[in-house]
Order: sequence, then C-alpha cells, then structure tokens
Amino acid sequence: MTPPRRQSLVPNPLRAVRRAVSPLALALLLVPAAGARADDGASVTVMVDNAKVIRLPERTATVIVGNPIIADVSLQRNGIVVLTGKSFGSTNLIALDAAGTMLAESAISVRAGSPSVVTVQRGLERESYSCTPACQPAVQLGDAQRYFSEVSGQTGQRNSLATAGAAAAAGGGPSAMR
Repeated sequence: MTPPRRQSLVPNPLRAVRRAVSPLALALLLVPAAGARADDGASVTVMVDNAKVIRLPERTATVIVGNPIIADVSLQRNGIVVLTGKSFGSTNLIALDAAGTMLAESAISVRAGSPSVVTVQRGLERESYSCTPACQPAVQLGDAQRYFSEVSGQTGQRNSLATAGAAAAAGGGPSAMR
C-alpha cells in the first residue's frame, strides 16, 4: 500500500502564473536573464487566412519571422503585433532590442482553417467548400489547380464588379453593374 501523496498548503507562485498566462505571453513578455535563451518551447497557433494579436517585450525594436511565406507580422503601436497565417507550416518569430539582443523567440504554427470547411476528394483532384451553413466554393491551399483557378477567377471578377459599382456610385455616375 502506497502512502498518500502530500500536498503543500503553500501555493506555488510559478504554477499560478503559468495557469494565468498563456505560453506565448510567457515567451514574449518575459525578458530572459543574461545569456538565457527565450526559446522555452512556447508556441503560437494561428489558422490560415486568420490573424492573431500578440504583445512583444517593451524594448522590441526588430521583429523577424523565419519564413514569411508561412506567417507575416504587422507592427502596431505599443508593442502590439498582428500575426497573420499565410500558408500551412511552422516557422518562428524573434524579437530583438535596438542593440540586436534577442528578447524573445516563439514557434509559430499555421494550421488549416475552420471545421466548417469540407474537403471533397475526386480521385487526385481536391475541392474545398465552406459550409456555414450552405456549402459554397472556398479555395484552400492544396486544392486542384483547375478548381482553384476557376473559383479564384470568379472571386476576382466579383470583387472587380463590386469595386467598379461602388466607385460609380460614389462618383454619381452610372453603375458598372448593369
């Protein structure tokens, strides 16, 4: 028979901080001690074609994304960064101060979008549909080239018509959407 496990009545402050703060916040907000690395395994996950707002350490002067094809950042005021997932995969984000000292590093993982996207496989050809609630074509990375081109072309034409119609309406002229 094993003795019961002792539990301390004194709270562990680090455990409380870990529960209250996400791993990303820990990696990006805590400035590492001299000589320490900030790559403590913290990871940020963002969906393709979605954005996530994150905060960087106060003294951040430079932000580096390892592979800008996978993710991109847009610097805002007060140490805020908008991280956008551009393609499936993994990369990293590094924050440096003005002297080039690394303040923080986090792994970035870009994943597939919403569970409302349905994938139809026809032999080697793949098509994606957004079903929210009715299913409509919604191109995704990895779709068949023919399907991707057709749907993207229709989307581009629709956007052009909408832009032309809005411009004509703003200028008071006849609408291009007759």
